[in-house]
Amino acid sequence: MNKPKITFGKINLSIPSAEPNRNEQHSATSENSGFKKIDKPTLIEKINEVSDDLESQHIKEVMGITGFGKKAQTFDIEEQIKQAKSNKIHKPPDEGVQVPEKTSESESESESDTSDSESEDEIVGPLPPTEILENNLKTQNENDSDEDNESGEDSDDENNVEKMVPNSHEVQMKHGTKAILALAVDSSGARLVSGSIDYDMCFWDFSGMDKSMKSFRSIQPCENYPIRGLHYSVTGDTILVVSGNSQAKILDRDGYEKLECVKGDQYITDMSKTKGHTAQLTAGCWHPFIKEEFLTSSMDATLRIWSGLRSKEQKSVIKVRAQGGLRAIPNSCTYNREATLIAAGCGDGSLQMWDTRKIHANNPTQVVRNAHQKGNEISSVQFSYLGNQIASRSCDETMKLWDMRSLKTPLHVWENIYTRYDVADCCFSPNDKLLVTGESLPKENKEANIFFYNTLTFELVKAIPVTNSHVIKTLWHPKLNQLFVGCGNGIIKCYYDEKRSFRGAKLCVTKVHRRKKQSEVFGGVAQVITPHALPMFRQEKSRSLRKKMEKDRMDPVKSRRPDLPITSGQGGRVASSGGTLSSYVIRNLGLSKRVDDDQDPREAILKYAKEAEENPYWITPAYKKTQPKPIFTGNEEPDAKKPKTE
Repeated sequence: MNKPKITFGKINLSIPSAEPNRNEQHSATSENSGFKKIDKPTLIEKINEVSDDLESQHIKEVMGITGFGKKAQTFDIEEQIKQAKSNKIHKPPDEGVQVPEKTSESESESESDTSDSESEDEIVGPLPPTEILENNLKTQNENDSDEDNESGEDSDDENNVEKMVPNSHEVQMKHGTKAILALAVDSSGARLVSGSIDYDMCFWDFSGMDKSMKSFRSIQPCENYPIRGLHYSVTGDTILVVSGNSQAKILDRDGYEKLECVKGDQYITDMSKTKGHTAQLTAGCWHPFIKEEFLTSSMDATLRIWSGLRSKEQKSVIKVRAQGGLRAIPNSCTYNREATLIAAGCGDGSLQMWDTRKIHANNPTQVVRNAHQKGNEISSVQFSYLGNQIASRSCDETMKLWDMRSLKTPLHVWENIYTRYDVADCCFSPNDKLLVTGESLPKENKEANIFFYNTLTFELVKAIPVTNSHVIKTLWHPKLNQLFVGCGNGIIKCYYDEKRSFRGAKLCVTKVHRRKKQSEVFGGVAQVITPHALPMFRQEKSRSLRKKMEKDRMDPVKSRRPDLPITSGQGGRVASSGGTLSSYVIRNLGLSKRVDDDQDPREAILKYAKEAEENPYWITPAYKKTQPKPIFTGNEEPDAKKPKTE
C-alpha cells in the first residue's frame, strides 16, 4: 500500500541543444515514444528514463515535449515523524554526503525518487541531527500548549460572567445638583445627553471633552417641566424629549427644536378622536429601524404612535384598559428588537403587549394582569437583545424576568430592590447574560449600589457601590461596552474596562485640560507677503509664539504694567503731598497762593475789586439785576435820621 506523499518541485520547458552525437540518442527515445523529439543532456535523459509518473508522461506525449525539467522532490512525512520520535536518525558524516549512483529501472518508485532528488544540482543536504529535531518538536509542542492556554483563558473569560462587568475604571461627570431622570447615548457612542428634574438638558461630546468632563451645552427644552425621558433615534441625528407636559419634542443633535407634538382636546372623552395627548407624558421611545417613527405614553391612558417630523397628528392610538374595562395608566413603554411587539407596564400592575401588525384591533395580544403589585407603577420594561425574554422593574421593590414563550409565571423575582422614583429602569448586557439595575439609598446605608444578576442562574454576580445618593438610571452601551449611571445628586458616572471597552469616556481621560492663552484678535485683513518690498514698507517677520510673548512682556503698554511703587515718602501715590487726601488738597489747592498773616484782610479783598468789576465771572453775573450798590464806610458820612412824626 502506497503512503501519501507531498511533492515539491518546479516546472521547466525543455530547451533544444545542438550536439553532434544526439542522433543516436534520438533513435533510442523515438522507439518508446513514437514521436521525433530533441535530445536532452545526459543527466536529464537518465532522469526521464527512470521516471514513472503517469500524469507527466501523458502530458509529454500529448504536447510533444521531452519533459518539465527537474523532477519534483518527494517526502514521506509520516516516516520522518516516526524516525524523529524513535531517535533513529543518523548524524551526517563530517566530510559531507556523496550523491548515490543511479538505480536500475527494476527498482521501486520510492528508490528512483530518492536517487533522482539526490542527483539534482540543487542543494539537498541530509536530515538535521536528532537533537535539533527534538528541540523543534519541543518548541512546537510548547507553542501549541500556549495557544491552547490562551484559547482556554479566553473561553474561561467568556464563561466567567463576573469578568464581563466593565468596572475597572470610572469617570464622573457633573450635571447639576438635582436628580438625573434621563440618559441617552447615540448608536455610534459619540455623544451623551442627560436630563434632570431641574429642567436642564446637557450635551456631552466624548471626542471634544478633556479630563475635566464638562458638557458643551445646557438648555431647557421644555421650560419649567422636568425631563423624564431622552432617546436617540436610529441614525442618531434627532433626540426624543419626554417631559412633564403633554407635548413631546424632537431636537436635533445640537439641541435645536425640529418638532413639537400637538396637544389634544381635553373636553373630548374618546381619546382616539383627539390629535394628541391630553395629560402628562410618562415615557417614550423610537422605532427600532424606522427613522421618523416614535411611541409615547401618557397619563390619559393611551399609547400614541407618531410618524414623520411634519405631521400634526398621531398615526395610531392604543387605549390601555384595566381588567374591569376602566382606564389604566401606562408608566413605561418599549418596542422589541424586531418592532413586532409593543410592551407597556401599567399602573394597575399589569404587563400588556400589542402586535404592531394588528394595531387597529386595539386589543392586547398578551396580558399579565398580576405582573406586579397593584397600585405601584411599573417604572421600566425592557426586551432582551435576542427577544426571548423581557424584564420589568416596579416601585414595589421587585424586578422580574419573564420568558416570552410563557408569560403566566415569571422566571425569577428579585426582591428588596428599593426605589423612590417612577422612572427607575433596568437593562440587559449586550450578550443577555446579565441584568442590571440600581437602588435608591435606604436610610440605614451610606451608599447606593448597582446590582448585576445572572439571567441563567438568577444569582447576584456583583454589587458596585456608586455614590451616597440614589441610583436612578442605568445604561449599558453595546458598542462602547461602557455603563452609564445617573444618580440622585446630579452626578453621572461612567464605568468602563481598560481592555474590553472602546472609545467613549476613554477618549476624554487621556486629554489634558489646557488653559486658554490670550492671543491677539485677528483684524480681518489678510496678510500680504511682499518679499521685494522696500525696507520702509516691509512687514515684520512672524516670530515664534514664545519670542513674541517675551517681547510683549517687556512692553509696559502691551503687558498692561501697573504703576510702580514710590520709593520715598509714605501713603501710596500721594506720599509726596502728605499722608492723607486732605493734606494733598490743602497743599495743592488751598495753599497754592500764600497770604501773609500781617496783611489786613480788608485790603486783601479790596485789591480784587477792580478786577472783579471789569471781569465778572463768579458772583456778579448771577446777581446783576438785583445786586445793590455797594457802600463802604469811612469816607462818606451817613444821612441824618428823619425826625419821628406823630
